Amino acid sequence: MSAGDSGGFYQSVAVFRGFRSLMDPALYAPLPDDWTIGVADIVDSTRAIAEQRYKSVNMAGAAVIAAVTNALQGREFPFVFGGDGAGFAVAPADLAAARDALAATAAWVRDELGLTMRIALVPVAAIRAKGLQVRVARFAPSPHVSYAMFAGGGLGWAEAAMKRGEFSIPPAPPGTAPDLSGLSCRFEEMPARRGVILSVLIMPTAQADPAAFRILIEDIVSLIERSPEAGRPVPSEGPRLRWPPQGFDLEARAERGGSLTLRRAALLVQTLFSYLIMRLGITVRGFVPRAYLTELVENSDFRKYDDGLRMVVDCAPELADALEQKLATAAAAGVARYGVSRQQSAMVTCFTPSVTRSDHVHFIDGAGGGYASAALALKAMPDRAVA
Repeated sequence: MSAGDSGGFYQSVAVFRGFRSLMDPALYAPLPDDWTIGVADIVDSTRAIAEQRYKSVNMAGAAVIAAVTNALQGREFPFVFGGDGAGFAVAPADLAAARDALAATAAWVRDELGLTMRIALVPVAAIRAKGLQVRVARFAPSPHVSYAMFAGGGLGWAEAAMKRGEFSIPPAPPGTAPDLSGLSCRFEEMPARRGVILSVLIMPTAQADPAAFRILIEDIVSLIERSPEAGRPVPSEGPRLRWPPQGFDLEARAERGGSLTLRRAALLVQTLFSYLIMRLGITVRGFVPRAYLTELVENSDFRKYDDGLRMVVDCAPELADALEQKLATAAAAGVARYGVSRQQSAMVTCFTPSVTRSDHVHFIDGAGGGYASAALALKAMPDRAVA
């Protein structure tokens, strides 16, 4: 695809439905050379988790996606939520808007959440110059949304380069607020119904045989999908609500305009109205609560691929043990590195640009450390076969 028409690249990527197919290379298309990868993560997320601030960490990661989406006025672009951060790719025409949104988000995370967010913009051409690739596929968990899958090693390299201080961009000045319209975390945590919420991160080792790694991932996905003892962590009826919502203060901090006290007061009224509508099942101006909850379950982003498999599943402890044993065997063979985190509940962070549309997205993670804790365990694992 030439530079002149690369802006329409993502819309041209075919959507696939069966998650078991995620390792099929035919589903992935290379990003154009003139695109740019954006990456962000929270510095020292381990300490934030130890301080019971994982809801803030998740909110920060989701804020990157919300801010860039709003800056691009809803135009589709590939993104992936990583728990304590996010990655995305944009066309040349959207780069300036994405840069401003990313810088504003880092400033907001610093000013409102008291966390430090690293951010970087990495040209795809720079990644290819290192001999790596960035390919993207589109997985649709429902007819309403699709989520990007990344392969080729390029996104992982971009994240590592960011952590080395390369391609970094500075946060915006204090007081700069991104447009986070639609970002919320009003639902309660979702307790495990089968025994344990398992957050899993599986990456290939540096010397892994691609065919062996593909077989491993396909086996893991197939095992979970076939098992009656595993499933999505979102209950079929949707997560519970209470008032005031658990994430009330975080959502107030995401609002723009006025003092935090005034934002909290206005949000108290708004969330009470929303709570009553949801609790009583009242249809208001085209918003149908039961339909929204059904779509929330169907649209939930609880599994993805970004140079490795990430997933959050509700499963029996015995199945979790079997998965860990399978992964330990793969690690000993030099096929994969992995990290897991066991928790008693999952959490959801929502991005709903319009309550009357069906394309709202919901990012799922474990509520006790989730992907960030799994990543910490993965980092402690050697990138080679275990003797």
